[in-house]
Amino acid sequence: MELVTVEIQDKIAKISLNNGKVNAISHQVIEELNAALDQAEEAKAVVILSGKEGILSGGYDLKTMQKSMTDAMALVTEGSKFTRRMMSFPFPIIVACTGHAVAKGGFLLLSADYRIGVEGSFKIGLNEVAIGMTMHHAGIEMARNRMPANYFNRSVMNAEMFSPEDAIKAGFLDQIVAPEQLMATAEQVAAQMKTLNMRAHHGTKIKARQAYLETMDKAIEIDSTGSL
Repeated sequence: MELVTVEIQDKIAKISLNNGKVNAISHQVIEELNAALDQAEEAKAVVILSGKEGILSGGYDLKTMQKSMTDAMALVTEGSKFTRRMMSFPFPIIVACTGHAVAKGGFLLLSADYRIGVEGSFKIGLNEVAIGMTMHHAGIEMARNRMPANYFNRSVMNAEMFSPEDAIKAGFLDQIVAPEQLMATAEQVAAQMKTLNMRAHHGTKIKARQAYLETMDKAIEIDSTGSL
């Protein structure tokens, strides 16, 4: 792997994304993230997904998104399939949000089981409308599934960006800590989650999210044949 690193120890898989200044989500990144989840699943490990200092991800790779509508939709579809996989993963997924989380970075947060952010002047949210993109169907459903209605409108339709503190209220984060405490806190949460009965965890996750996952499958299919 070149853009995603994986370290698995004591049933905890630390997956880190490192792709340029904004940690862009490209086809290669998605392929490597899926391979990392394969390793975690084989090891029956709780996952901690993180970015690099100051940023989780700024969204999809702009070079691909600007090539053509076909190229853009192909990347968006693969990205939606990955976050759909996160929502049905057999083991808990924690995202340690290292800073900014914009567009697809925000969707990574919306698709995790537990989200920890850091204090600071960081922006978290979905900026698609602000940059001229009509939100894709799968993105709308991801946001609808995790965000309170008033924040859903502010985020999806108005492209409002949130501070880490407000991102908790908006549904992107579960808690925030000082940057130097982020990974230690994520490891503490992972250690607690390791005590779960994973068969019961997965069965309950699938049962609780069944309607959402079915809706996501339909939305991904529409996006794959439609347009932004």
